[in-house]
Amino acid sequence: MADPIDFDRTIDAAAGAVVEVAPNVRRVVAPNPSPFTFTGTATYLVGRGRVAIVDPGPDDARHRAAVLDAVSGESVEAIVVTHTHMDHTAGVPAMKEATGARVVGAGPHRAFRALHAGETNRLEASADLAYRPDGELAEGDAVTGPGWSLVAVATPGHTANHLCFALPESRLLLSGDHVMAWSTSIVAPPDGAMGPYVASLRKLIARDEDLYLPGHGPALRNARVFSRHLLGHRLMRETAIRDRLAGGPRTIPDLVEALYRGLDPRLAGAAGLSVFAHLEELCDRGLALTDGPPSLDGVFRAAG
Repeated sequence: MADPIDFDRTIDAAAGAVVEVAPNVRRVVAPNPSPFTFTGTATYLVGRGRVAIVDPGPDDARHRAAVLDAVSGESVEAIVVTHTHMDHTAGVPAMKEATGARVVGAGPHRAFRALHAGETNRLEASADLAYRPDGELAEGDAVTGPGWSLVAVATPGHTANHLCFALPESRLLLSGDHVMAWSTSIVAPPDGAMGPYVASLRKLIARDEDLYLPGHGPALRNARVFSRHLLGHRLMRETAIRDRLAGGPRTIPDLVEALYRGLDPRLAGAAGLSVFAHLEELCDRGLALTDGPPSLDGVFRAAG
């Protein structure tokens, strides 16, 4: 059994407050709390004098004013984006207009796979389909300023285009929504995929950074140990699903009821999508079967 995950749900800053969370890094939390965003989306300001704004957040005038006030008198070198969910990118156009900075980072939103016939993308409202960067960053590409650099680390899983950003000068990682201290990340097909998510977790565990600054919630210290616990949790969930399929055919609601005891009802849909991501991965590996393409209303059974 995997070690329990010690989540940190500390509320360490009010929305709009500018907090220095690491050398050369300030954070401003947006006023968009929810069961999916915790206290709100974090916008990071990297550098002094000549700075980068990472994830402008929602299109909220109060948040935009707080960020612009924080960088008043400074030159914004770039607006950097980790991934294309609206709570991270809806504020991009107005922030670009206010600063004149180039938008770089994640490419346009894309799903891991095409929708099946008759299937609905349950997360379409959260995807920023209008986002178009001025420059798309790939693994190892960097945005730089005086005394800082943001180096792209490709981490698909939560979305197909998800990037983390290493800040070598401070030995930390801006981890976006891939790893967060307060909760596990949502992995929901077709935007998300469990196989790539797990592979990206392994990739981060093998790196040197042990301080993560996530897209929501407090800073994460001892990040590689925490990430190993996240990995163990995902592998344990896969095993639990396989064990239940071994007992006979199951639907996704059956599995959610069995696996998520005491679940907040507001999160039932997200739990179903996470189970779906595991089932898609198991079907891809030939370890589970269903009639036709895997679907949210399908019936799944063990292979063999």
